[in-house]
Amino acid sequence: MIKVEKLVSGYGKIMIIRDVNIHVRQGEIVSIIGRNGVGKSTFMKTLIGLNHAKEGKIYFKGQDISSSASHERARIGIGYVPQGHGIFPKLTVEENLKMGSQINKKEANIDFGILYDYFPRLRERRTQKAGTLSGGEQAMLSISRALVGKPELLLLDEPSEGIQPSIILQISDIIKRINRDWGLTVLFVEQHIGLIQQMSDRCYAMDKGSIVGELTAEVMADYDQIKRYLAV
Repeated sequence: MIKVEKLVSGYGKIMIIRDVNIHVRQGEIVSIIGRNGVGKSTFMKTLIGLNHAKEGKIYFKGQDISSSASHERARIGIGYVPQGHGIFPKLTVEENLKMGSQINKKEANIDFGILYDYFPRLRERRTQKAGTLSGGEQAMLSISRALVGKPELLLLDEPSEGIQPSIILQISDIIKRINRDWGLTVLFVEQHIGLIQQMSDRCYAMDKGSIVGELTAEVMADYDQIKRYLAV
């Protein structure tokens, strides 16, 4: 679904991402783990096109999208949920979802009721201003808004940030259901060990902007193995 070859990215003359190679197959849920400040969010911004690659290639379903703008990547089937959720606080829940429908014109007729079935709490709050929602509800809304465009690949940057533990695992269950029901491919950045273990088919470990390990499901089941990649 997505393949990255020798990717180099950063800000100005400072390179944060160095020679990164990863691949995610169709239907997989893959995580990228690592401490704060190792380049995970920069990498995700580069994948969606908010930060341009200095070197290397990004392929989506075999197509070279390295030079494509972020809106072009969204329209061909890449959904993105930024760190901090990125909702429109002054719009209602349903108005936020309608904003998502502008991403992919071909899929603009999606029934919001389908998303409300996955996220029933949003149905209850559909006329409420998004800025008044809890952190967990805002996370649900940001994920739902990305899903309105019917992406084939969903990029999630720290979905657990600012959310209480019980809601984190609930969101994990929902994403796994959508993965199964829709065939959605998911690549996510995370530090919450429980979420990493519950969601991931496998994961890549990042340090200082480079991939330093690939962990199978068997290795990820070992708490201590994951923790050493997240330790300060």
